[in-house]
Amino acid sequence: MPQPPKQPFNQPLGGNAMPRFGGPATMMRLPTQPTAEGLDACFIGIPMDIGTSNRAGTRHGPRQIRAESCMLRPYNMATGAAPFDSLQVADIGDVAINTFDLAKSVDIITRAYNDILAQGCIPLTLGGDHTLTWPVLRAMKQRHGPVALIHVDAHADINDEMFGEKIAHGTPFRRAWEDGCLIGDKVFQIGLRGTGYGPDDFNWGRDRGWTVVQAEECWHKSLVPLMADIRARIGDAPVYISYDIDSLDPAFAPGTGTVEIGGLTIWQGLEIVRGTAGLNIVAGDLVEVSPPYDPSGNTALIGANLLYEMLCALPGVTRNMAT
Repeated sequence: MPQPPKQPFNQPLGGNAMPRFGGPATMMRLPTQPTAEGLDACFIGIPMDIGTSNRAGTRHGPRQIRAESCMLRPYNMATGAAPFDSLQVADIGDVAINTFDLAKSVDIITRAYNDILAQGCIPLTLGGDHTLTWPVLRAMKQRHGPVALIHVDAHADINDEMFGEKIAHGTPFRRAWEDGCLIGDKVFQIGLRGTGYGPDDFNWGRDRGWTVVQAEECWHKSLVPLMADIRARIGDAPVYISYDIDSLDPAFAPGTGTVEIGGLTIWQGLEIVRGTAGLNIVAGDLVEVSPPYDPSGNTALIGANLLYEMLCALPGVTRNMAT
Protein backbone atom coordinates (compact mmCIF):
# COMPACT_ATOMS: atom_id res chain seq x y z
CA MET A 1 0.00 0.00 0.00
CA PRO A 2 1.24 3.53 -0.67
CA GLN A 3 2.47 5.28 2.44
CA PRO A 4 0.86 8.57 3.52
CA PRO A 5 3.03 11.60 2.90
CA LYS A 6 5.41 12.33 5.78
CA GLN A 7 4.37 15.29 7.90
CA PRO A 8 6.80 18.17 7.43
CA PHE A 9 9.01 18.91 10.40
CA ASN A 10 8.36 22.00 12.43
CA GLN A 11 10.79 24.83 11.88
CA PRO A 12 11.36 28.04 13.81
CA LEU A 13 10.00 31.14 12.11
CA GLY A 14 12.87 32.57 10.04
CA GLY A 15 14.23 36.08 10.38
CA ASN A 16 13.50 36.86 6.72
CA ALA A 17 9.88 35.75 7.04
CA MET A 18 9.23 37.96 10.07
CA PRO A 19 11.55 40.44 11.83
CA ARG A 20 13.16 38.94 14.92
CA PHE A 21 11.36 41.39 17.18
CA GLY A 22 8.00 40.16 15.84
CA GLY A 23 6.24 36.88 15.46
CA PRO A 24 5.20 34.35 18.11
CA ALA A 25 6.62 34.73 21.63
CA THR A 26 7.58 31.05 21.82
CA MET A 27 10.94 29.35 22.27
CA MET A 28 12.84 30.06 19.03
CA ARG A 29 9.51 31.28 17.58
CA LEU A 30 8.48 27.65 17.15
CA PRO A 31 4.91 26.50 16.62
CA THR A 32 2.94 25.97 19.81
CA GLN A 33 0.51 23.26 20.79
CA PRO A 34 -1.25 22.40 24.08
CA THR A 35 0.20 18.90 24.56
CA ALA A 36 3.24 16.83 23.58
CA GLU A 37 1.23 14.61 21.24
CA GLY A 38 3.15 13.80 18.05
CA LEU A 39 6.35 15.48 19.24
CA ASP A 40 9.85 14.06 19.59
CA ALA A 41 10.91 16.90 21.88
CA CYS A 42 9.27 19.93 23.40
CA PHE A 43 10.12 23.11 25.23
CA ILE A 44 8.05 23.71 28.36
CA GLY A 45 8.23 26.40 31.02
CA ILE A 46 7.80 26.17 34.78
CA PRO A 47 7.36 29.80 35.92
CA MET A 48 8.18 29.28 39.59
CA ASP A 49 10.23 31.01 42.29
CA ILE A 50 8.40 30.01 45.46
CA GLY A 51 11.25 27.63 46.29
CA THR A 52 13.95 30.32 46.29
CA SER A 53 15.86 31.34 49.41
CA ASN A 54 17.46 34.62 48.33
CA ARG A 55 16.62 36.82 45.34
CA ALA A 56 13.30 36.01 43.71
CA GLY A 57 12.28 36.53 40.08
CA THR A 58 12.76 33.17 38.39
CA ARG A 59 8.99 32.95 37.86
CA HIS A 60 9.68 35.37 34.99
CA GLY A 61 12.51 33.22 33.62
CA PRO A 62 10.61 31.19 31.01
CA ARG A 63 9.04 34.25 29.43
CA GLN A 64 12.36 36.10 29.22
CA ILE A 65 14.24 33.07 27.87
CA ARG A 66 11.64 32.78 25.13
CA ALA A 67 11.94 36.48 24.33
CA GLU A 68 15.73 36.31 24.01
CA SER A 69 15.56 33.09 21.98
CA CYS A 70 14.22 35.03 18.98
CA MET A 71 17.78 35.41 17.68
CA LEU A 72 18.43 31.66 17.48
CA ARG A 73 18.57 30.03 14.05
CA PRO A 74 17.84 26.37 13.29
CA TYR A 75 21.29 25.13 12.19
CA ASN A 76 24.19 24.75 14.65
CA MET A 77 27.25 26.09 12.84
CA ALA A 78 29.69 24.60 15.37
CA THR A 79 28.41 21.03 15.65
CA GLY A 80 26.53 20.58 12.39
CA ALA A 81 23.36 19.68 14.27
CA ALA A 82 20.10 20.38 12.45
CA PRO A 83 17.53 19.29 15.04
CA PHE A 84 14.47 20.48 13.14
CA ASP A 85 15.37 18.38 10.12
CA SER A 86 14.80 15.14 12.03
CA LEU A 87 12.72 15.94 15.12
CA GLN A 88 9.21 17.26 15.59
CA VAL A 89 9.58 20.07 18.14
CA ALA A 90 7.14 22.61 19.54
CA ASP A 91 6.69 24.91 22.53
CA ILE A 92 3.89 23.49 24.68
CA GLY A 93 3.60 26.45 27.04
CA ASP A 94 3.92 26.46 30.83
CA VAL A 95 2.98 24.20 33.72
CA ALA A 96 0.16 25.83 35.66
CA ILE A 97 1.71 25.62 39.12
CA ASN A 98 -0.01 26.72 42.34
CA THR A 99 2.03 29.81 43.09
CA PHE A 100 0.84 29.85 46.72
CA ASP A 101 1.65 26.22 47.58
CA LEU A 102 5.04 24.66 46.83
CA ALA A 103 4.05 21.11 47.87
CA LYS A 104 1.02 21.17 45.57
CA SER A 105 3.16 22.61 42.77
CA VAL A 106 5.60 19.70 43.06
CA ASP A 107 2.78 17.21 42.46
CA ILE A 108 1.35 19.31 39.62
CA ILE A 109 4.76 19.24 37.89
CA THR A 110 5.14 15.48 38.22
CA ARG A 111 1.69 14.88 36.73
CA ALA A 112 2.40 17.26 33.85
CA TYR A 113 5.65 15.46 33.00
CA ASN A 114 4.03 12.05 33.28
CA ASP A 115 1.68 13.21 30.51
CA ILE A 116 4.59 14.45 28.37
CA LEU A 117 6.60 11.27 28.78
CA ALA A 118 3.56 9.12 27.98
CA GLN A 119 3.73 10.64 24.48
CA GLY A 120 7.33 9.48 24.05
CA CYS A 121 8.46 13.12 24.02
CA ILE A 122 11.73 14.50 25.47
CA PRO A 123 11.01 17.64 27.53
CA LEU A 124 13.45 20.54 27.76
CA THR A 125 12.42 22.79 30.62
CA LEU A 126 12.69 26.56 30.95
CA GLY A 127 12.92 27.42 34.66
CA GLY A 128 11.97 28.50 37.19
CA ASP A 129 13.88 27.79 40.37
CA HIS A 130 15.77 24.55 40.92
CA THR A 131 13.08 23.01 43.11
CA LEU A 132 11.40 21.91 39.87
CA THR A 133 14.04 19.31 39.04
CA TRP A 134 12.94 16.95 41.83
CA PRO A 135 9.34 16.52 40.62
CA VAL A 136 10.55 16.17 37.03
CA LEU A 137 12.98 13.44 38.11
CA ARG A 138 10.12 11.64 39.85
CA ALA A 139 8.34 11.46 36.51
CA MET A 140 11.56 10.29 34.83
CA LYS A 141 11.86 7.42 37.30
CA GLN A 142 8.31 6.28 36.54
CA ARG A 143 9.09 6.23 32.82
CA HIS A 144 12.76 5.24 32.63
CA GLY A 145 13.74 3.98 36.08
CA PRO A 146 16.69 5.64 37.86
CA VAL A 147 18.68 7.95 35.58
CA ALA A 148 22.22 9.23 35.25
CA LEU A 149 22.54 12.91 36.10
CA ILE A 150 24.76 15.67 34.74
CA HIS A 151 24.19 18.57 37.14
CA VAL A 152 25.97 21.86 36.36
CA ASP A 153 25.70 24.32 39.25
CA ALA A 154 27.51 26.50 41.76
CA HIS A 155 25.67 24.64 44.54
CA ALA A 156 25.18 20.95 45.30
CA ASP A 157 21.49 21.41 46.24
CA ILE A 158 21.63 18.45 48.64
CA ASN A 159 20.38 20.20 51.80
CA ASP A 160 18.13 18.10 53.99
CA GLU A 161 16.08 21.16 55.02
CA MET A 162 15.90 24.90 54.44
CA PHE A 163 14.19 26.85 57.19
CA GLY A 164 12.75 23.55 58.37
CA GLU A 165 11.25 22.73 54.95
CA LYS A 166 12.10 19.62 52.94
CA ILE A 167 11.10 21.20 49.60
CA ALA A 168 13.16 24.14 48.31
CA HIS A 169 15.61 24.98 45.57
CA GLY A 170 18.49 23.81 47.77
CA THR A 171 17.08 20.31 48.36
CA PRO A 172 16.09 18.71 45.00
CA PHE A 173 18.94 16.26 44.59
CA ARG A 174 18.72 14.91 48.14
CA ARG A 175 15.00 14.36 47.62
CA ALA A 176 15.67 12.74 44.24
CA TRP A 177 18.27 10.44 45.80
CA GLU A 178 15.91 9.46 48.61
CA ASP A 179 13.22 8.69 46.03
CA GLY A 180 15.53 6.36 44.10
CA CYS A 181 15.55 8.58 41.01
CA LEU A 182 19.34 8.56 40.46
CA ILE A 183 21.99 5.98 39.54
CA GLY A 184 24.56 6.55 42.29
CA ASP A 185 27.78 6.00 40.34
CA LYS A 186 26.48 7.98 37.35
CA VAL A 187 25.82 11.34 39.02
CA PHE A 188 28.16 14.17 38.03
CA GLN A 189 28.11 17.61 39.63
CA ILE A 190 30.20 20.20 37.80
CA GLY A 191 31.11 23.76 38.83
CA LEU A 192 30.44 23.66 42.59
CA ARG A 193 32.14 26.47 44.46
CA GLY A 194 31.89 29.28 46.99
CA THR A 195 31.52 29.27 50.75
CA GLY A 196 29.66 26.70 52.82
CA TYR A 197 28.87 25.48 56.30
CA GLY A 198 31.32 22.57 56.21
CA PRO A 199 32.87 19.88 53.98
CA ASP A 200 29.65 17.88 53.91
CA ASP A 201 28.10 20.56 51.69
CA PHE A 202 29.95 18.94 48.76
CA ASN A 203 31.00 15.60 50.28
CA TRP A 204 27.47 14.30 50.92
CA GLY A 205 27.24 13.38 47.25
CA ARG A 206 30.78 11.99 47.12
CA ASP A 207 29.91 9.70 50.03
CA ARG A 208 27.15 8.22 47.85
CA GLY A 209 29.38 7.58 44.87
CA TRP A 210 28.74 10.82 43.01
CA THR A 211 31.51 12.58 41.09
CA VAL A 212 31.92 16.19 42.20
CA VAL A 213 34.04 18.48 40.02
CA GLN A 214 34.54 21.79 41.80
CA ALA A 215 34.91 24.98 39.79
CA GLU A 216 38.56 25.38 40.69
CA GLU A 217 39.30 22.10 38.90
CA CYS A 218 37.84 23.65 35.74
CA TRP A 219 39.66 26.97 35.72
CA HIS A 220 41.85 27.75 32.67
CA LYS A 221 41.15 24.49 30.85
CA SER A 222 38.93 22.89 28.27
CA LEU A 223 36.23 20.56 29.63
CA VAL A 224 36.21 18.37 26.50
CA PRO A 225 38.34 15.67 28.22
CA LEU A 226 36.06 15.72 31.28
CA MET A 227 32.98 15.19 29.13
CA ALA A 228 34.64 12.33 27.24
CA ASP A 229 35.26 10.61 30.56
CA ILE A 230 31.67 11.25 31.69
CA ARG A 231 30.28 9.81 28.44
CA ALA A 232 32.35 6.67 28.88
CA ARG A 233 31.22 6.25 32.48
CA ILE A 234 27.53 6.80 31.75
CA GLY A 235 27.41 4.49 28.74
CA ASP A 236 23.89 3.85 27.46
CA ALA A 237 22.04 4.72 30.69
CA PRO A 238 19.21 7.27 30.43
CA VAL A 239 20.57 10.74 31.22
CA TYR A 240 19.00 13.86 32.72
CA ILE A 241 20.80 17.21 32.29
CA SER A 242 20.13 19.91 34.88
CA TYR A 243 21.86 23.22 34.16
CA ASP A 244 21.69 25.98 36.76
CA ILE A 245 22.67 29.27 35.16
CA ASP A 246 24.56 30.25 38.33
CA SER A 247 27.19 27.66 37.36
CA LEU A 248 28.51 30.42 35.11
CA ASP A 249 30.58 33.20 36.61
CA PRO A 250 28.45 36.30 37.34
CA ALA A 251 30.60 38.21 34.86
CA PHE A 252 28.69 36.24 32.21
CA ALA A 253 25.35 35.54 33.92
CA PRO A 254 24.52 38.01 36.69
CA GLY A 255 20.76 37.53 36.38
CA THR A 256 20.26 34.82 38.96
CA GLY A 257 19.30 34.49 42.61
CA THR A 258 22.38 33.05 44.35
CA VAL A 259 25.52 34.29 42.62
CA GLU A 260 28.99 32.91 43.38
CA ILE A 261 32.29 34.27 42.06
CA GLY A 262 34.86 32.12 40.29
CA GLY A 263 32.46 30.22 38.05
CA LEU A 264 32.55 28.54 34.67
CA THR A 265 32.90 30.43 31.42
CA ILE A 266 30.33 30.44 28.64
CA TRP A 267 32.61 28.37 26.42
CA GLN A 268 33.00 25.77 29.17
CA GLY A 269 29.22 25.66 29.47
CA LEU A 270 29.01 25.00 25.74
CA GLU A 271 31.65 22.26 26.00
CA ILE A 272 29.64 20.55 28.73
CA VAL A 273 26.33 20.56 26.87
CA ARG A 274 27.83 19.74 23.50
CA GLY A 275 29.78 16.99 25.23
CA THR A 276 26.54 15.17 26.07
CA ALA A 277 25.87 14.36 22.39
CA GLY A 278 25.83 10.61 21.93
CA LEU A 279 24.30 9.94 25.34
CA ASN A 280 20.76 8.66 25.84
CA ILE A 281 19.37 12.02 26.96
CA VAL A 282 15.79 11.69 28.21
CA ALA A 283 15.23 15.28 29.45
CA GLY A 284 16.95 18.48 30.48
CA ASP A 285 16.35 21.76 32.22
CA LEU A 286 17.83 25.25 32.42
CA VAL A 287 16.98 26.92 35.72
CA GLU A 288 17.45 29.97 37.94
CA VAL A 289 17.33 32.76 35.33
CA SER A 290 15.99 35.80 37.22
CA PRO A 291 15.11 38.63 34.81
CA PRO A 292 14.85 41.37 37.49
CA TYR A 293 18.62 41.00 37.96
CA ASP A 294 19.30 40.67 34.21
CA PRO A 295 18.77 44.18 32.80
CA SER A 296 20.68 43.49 29.57
CA GLY A 297 18.87 40.21 28.91
CA ASN A 298 22.21 38.45 28.45
CA THR A 299 21.61 35.84 31.16
CA ALA A 300 18.34 34.79 29.54
CA LEU A 301 20.05 34.84 26.12
CA ILE A 302 22.71 32.44 27.40
CA GLY A 303 19.97 30.25 28.87
CA ALA A 304 18.17 30.13 25.54
CA ASN A 305 21.37 29.14 23.74
CA LEU A 306 22.15 26.37 26.23
CA LEU A 307 18.63 24.96 25.85
CA TYR A 308 19.10 24.98 22.08
CA GLU A 309 22.42 23.15 22.53
CA MET A 310 20.60 20.52 24.62
CA LEU A 311 18.14 20.08 21.76
CA CYS A 312 21.07 19.68 19.36
CA ALA A 313 22.55 16.95 21.58
CA LEU A 314 19.40 14.78 21.66
CA PRO A 315 19.37 11.28 20.16
CA GLY A 316 18.26 11.21 16.54
CA VAL A 317 19.37 14.71 15.64
CA THR A 318 20.67 15.07 12.08
CA ARG A 319 24.28 16.24 11.81
CA ASN A 320 25.75 17.51 8.57
CA MET A 321 29.18 18.99 9.12
CA ALA A 322 30.95 20.37 6.08
CA THR A 323 34.38 18.87 5.46
